[in-house]
Amino acid sequence: MSSLRVLPLGGLGEIGKNLTVVELDDRIVVVDAGLRFPTPDMVGIDLVLPDFTYLSERAQDIEAIVLTHGHEDHIGALPFILRELARRGDADGASPPVLGGALTIAMARSKLEEHKLESADLRELAPAQPLQLGPFSLELVHMTHSIPDSCAVALGTERGVVLLTGDYKFDQTPVDGSPADISRLAELGRDGVLLLCGDSTNVDRLGFSPSESLVGPSLEELFARAEGRIVVTSFASNIHRVQQVLDAADALGRKVALVGRSMRKNVAIGRSLGHVEVPDGLLVGPGEIDDFPDERIVLISTGSQGEPLSALRRMAYRDHRQVELRPGDTVVFSATPIPGNERAVNETIDRLYHIGCDVVTPSEAPVHASGHGYAEEVKLMLNLLKPRYVMPVHGDFKRLRLHAQLAEAVGVPAPNIFIGDNGLPLEIDARGARFGAREQSGMVFVDGVEIGEPADVALRDRRMLSADGIFIVVVTVAEQDGRSVTAPEVIFRGVPFLDQADELREEIRAEVEATLARAGREQIRETDQLQLMLHDDLAALVYERLRRRPMVLPVVVEV
Repeated sequence: MSSLRVLPLGGLGEIGKNLTVVELDDRIVVVDAGLRFPTPDMVGIDLVLPDFTYLSERAQDIEAIVLTHGHEDHIGALPFILRELARRGDADGASPPVLGGALTIAMARSKLEEHKLESADLRELAPAQPLQLGPFSLELVHMTHSIPDSCAVALGTERGVVLLTGDYKFDQTPVDGSPADISRLAELGRDGVLLLCGDSTNVDRLGFSPSESLVGPSLEELFARAEGRIVVTSFASNIHRVQQVLDAADALGRKVALVGRSMRKNVAIGRSLGHVEVPDGLLVGPGEIDDFPDERIVLISTGSQGEPLSALRRMAYRDHRQVELRPGDTVVFSATPIPGNERAVNETIDRLYHIGCDVVTPSEAPVHASGHGYAEEVKLMLNLLKPRYVMPVHGDFKRLRLHAQLAEAVGVPAPNIFIGDNGLPLEIDARGARFGAREQSGMVFVDGVEIGEPADVALRDRRMLSADGIFIVVVTVAEQDGRSVTAPEVIFRGVPFLDQADELREEIRAEVEATLARAGREQIRETDQLQLMLHDDLAALVYERLRRRPMVLPVVVEV
């Protein structure tokens, strides 16, 4: 028997861009294809994808891509990966099939249509419906999360079952009335699970996570106290949360407007699949909200993470063409910030207070319940499955280590617990399990419509431009002797020193003349050498005067 390889290409040591490769007999099943959003220092970057070079080079070996659920950190990279696999795969340009629950596939289809990939092979797969994929037997196990149709992935192999939990919690009273299939998990554990790759997101929180169904009554109580309009912001994919907002609004006689393209799209998908029920006459368009008294309106909006172009962010900065917030409005953040988004969320909240809105966050009222299980739920998963090996996933390194400690606490031997890293494959054979040779992994940036890997210098330059601006100095010199033939032209943008601009401009011109004179004495005539000398001298001058380090770009023109 050949060895089984489990290779995480994303999701370890970070939150987001989940992608795991399971390989046996040179055949591959990919589980999830997620992205994450850029951090503030990734200036000009729109999306961050996992480096999927390994998959590109093995395109013809991929049996299928299996999606656990429809969140961006699990399906967001799918269009980019499928386009590359189609280019590198079979001669007919076909990409591997994509499998998942009904809502997951509907959301993936909507995303692929935006990218003009309508021909992708998307297949719905119901839980407990086994499917053979080459040397793998695939089964989805129904789980509960903050989005319907969430599933764990059980891959049967000749060496045993590999189970990837996806995102989950053990919610006994979910909004849709369908709790996780604990009995099937127990059956798998009884029959024997070789490897568990488990969600680590909330492993640092003690006890059990609160049920999603507790949020609805809290929202209704909050709505009853609010005198003006109410804006609830949440993830557009949190279908269960949207349903509870709709129910609370309907119970109190308020109309509901959906604001934000992704919110309208996901609610439409949810309605078509029966996950969202909307009473007749409840919904109104954003352009109609002024036709109703303030106390009769609820808006459900995107922007819970402070995204720059989201509906709520534009409302907060009075830049939304249909909704203008005013004093007396109540804005409810029915979500917590993803790590890295805290600053953007806090800026949005502050702008809302500046307008005069009342703001309610999960720290003031129980208006949010996490979709990820707490420590006791992680231990319950471990005890149900009784895995031989454990590799924590979906979390930063602190949480991966805490997950490992919980596994050891419930009886998994320490040598059988593997705290991995992106690009580090876990190999399992008859001799046991161990890490193999590292494969290429990392980040791929989406910058506008381009996909690639901007060099560190590109991101450094962007940060410099955004922080301190740029000086452009155009110097015209004689080709024969390198002397200046006209006064240097000094252009600056984004440099905070306007009160001394004229004085500094003259100093820069004088420094240019001094540098050219020194170059003449040293017999330096090459343009690139002149530009280097000018850069160093001018950068030193500007820092001495401003105590800032703007980008200095000298341009030498020979005549």
